[in-house]
Amino acid sequence: MIMHPGILALLTGSLFTSLMILYAGWYGVLILRRWDLTSGSELQLSLEKRTYLVSTLLSYALAFELVSLFLFIFTADRLHLLFSGAMCAAGTLNANGFGYPLLILKIVNFLLAGTWLIVNHADNQGYDYPLIKFKYTLLVPLVPLALLELLYLFGYFSGLHADIITSCCGSLFSLERPGIAGDLASLPSTPMRLAFYGTMAVTLASGTFSFFKGRGYYLFSALSSLNFCIALASLISFICLYIYELPTHHCPFCILQKEYGYIGYPMYAALLGGGLAGLGAGILAPFGKRGSMALVIPALQRRLTGTALVLYAIFTLIASYKMVFSSFKLGD
Repeated sequence: MIMHPGILALLTGSLFTSLMILYAGWYGVLILRRWDLTSGSELQLSLEKRTYLVSTLLSYALAFELVSLFLFIFTADRLHLLFSGAMCAAGTLNANGFGYPLLILKIVNFLLAGTWLIVNHADNQGYDYPLIKFKYTLLVPLVPLALLELLYLFGYFSGLHADIITSCCGSLFSLERPGIAGDLASLPSTPMRLAFYGTMAVTLASGTFSFFKGRGYYLFSALSSLNFCIALASLISFICLYIYELPTHHCPFCILQKEYGYIGYPMYAALLGGGLAGLGAGILAPFGKRGSMALVIPALQRRLTGTALVLYAIFTLIASYKMVFSSFKLGD
């Protein structure tokens, strides 16, 4: 099973990504300790020259990290046909103890990698390396997490065998199931609908204010992060029920399949992209007046805020469309 094309792509890509991040992390330690833009020493000149190469290589590596999350979910969904009891990626991920921790780890790395790419993009626009120490500080958690992801990937895929009997998504995301999945599935629909639309409305209002006024990014970023979590919980709690038109099917993975028009991919892309863009707008806020960043960050924050608003609106429209036009009506 390790020779499956998707598995090979994930393992190979993760190996190269981890090596690049490890090298960049070692190089980042030198920058954090020895960087001095006022110095004309040979070491400083070497650091200034090499930082462009390291940033470019790391940008490609972390861009793969973003794409690999969707490749991982796609591969897990396709592999479910090989396991007895599995109906979608939910069963495949449950085939051994590495699956769901690996998924959570990849989501965390997705957000960290995306944040680094945003900060790096802003830093590259400046002429005085204004964010160089901050962006290499961001690598500190990425280095061990990337290595841990590689170990989990190998542990997960090497532990998959065709004779494994796993659980279906119906039992994993059932109301009686103990654990996080069961708790999310059992969340009451009416309070969750109010929380989802209320938080989304406040987030969109805050983002609109920041987009036009150029301030309030801390609040928008915090609301965006909260909205991201509530939207994920709402997807499992009640949105999926309208997509499946079944009162007991809470699985967040079956929406990735052909039977449902692969609707899960644009929904997850919009939700993850909106959360990342909103987070990025807040991350950049402390540096808006630092050196050359005064000419760069306000415009970049505005673009990130606009992107988050559009993506959150797309997610809400897709979910609302399914709820309004579905023949299924959820009783309270």
